[in-house]
Amino acid sequence: MEKKGDKKKGLFSRLKKGLGKARQGFTERVDELIKYYREIDDDFFDELEEILITADVGVNTTIEIVDELRDQVREKKIGHVEKIRELLREKIVNILANEDDFELKTPTVFLVVGVNGVGKTTTIGKLANLYKKEGKSILMAAGDTFRAAATEQLQIWGDRSGVQVISQAEGSDPAAVIFDAVQAARARDTDLLICDTAGRLHSKKNLMKELEKINRVIDREYPTAQKEVLLVLDATTGQNAVAQAKLFKEAVGITGIVLTKLDGTAKGGVIVAIKSELDVPIRFIGVGEQLDDLQPFVPQDFAEALFGYDE
Repeated sequence: MEKKGDKKKGLFSRLKKGLGKARQGFTERVDELIKYYREIDDDFFDELEEILITADVGVNTTIEIVDELRDQVREKKIGHVEKIRELLREKIVNILANEDDFELKTPTVFLVVGVNGVGKTTTIGKLANLYKKEGKSILMAAGDTFRAAATEQLQIWGDRSGVQVISQAEGSDPAAVIFDAVQAARARDTDLLICDTAGRLHSKKNLMKELEKINRVIDREYPTAQKEVLLVLDATTGQNAVAQAKLFKEAVGITGIVLTKLDGTAKGGVIVAIKSELDVPIRFIGVGEQLDDLQPFVPQDFAEALFGYDE
């Protein structure tokens, strides 16, 4: 049986490996800047600002970080350029820190939302696998009834992780699928029900109406369940992911974010922009293609892996 310490080291190792491109596009450039400058001056901060913006940290967040670093350097009379690396890491940890330590309560319903193409179905499958390995009982609901083959894709993930998928025919009312899934989850005293939802509807108004209907079903039929609305975003889309998050937050009131494909981008700073601009907790991150490469988000671990520290 895998020991807890070994499991944590394994997770950190995969996280560090998965953030390889982000280190190249972000922290390695910061390290080069630090080596080049002998003193901390305006030119140094201008170049640091450029690195942060090109890493998709976002203009507003970048300005905030750099202004705070300037103030610290001035107030504490910091003269060693190398000190900036640790100060920057601390800033990122502080921005990414979630106010609440998320712990799965039972029963819980995850409503998983996001546009098509971000890895929503894959994320649901990996979430099911993650919690099944922790000994939780799981059901999945194929609530994306509009996209061709969405149910079949979810069923493949269900087969992989040994989790049943509740579904109806393509084109069925998504709320009816969720109703069936809730009844099944209640009858079996299931720990976690994970619901897929449509990724593409004709307008934001339609999306909101559909999800409101699903929410009403859950609230009415399963009032004892904790409900989480998880938004799946693709890290490789950069600032577009930030824009998507703002729209979904406004439309459906998301409670957490899952950021996928972090291993596929050199602009890993987008996670900082998302957290800073939306102030919605990052719950999980995806750092690879394997079933185990979706991890609960730990800000300290993320920053240490991004900056190349060892566990």
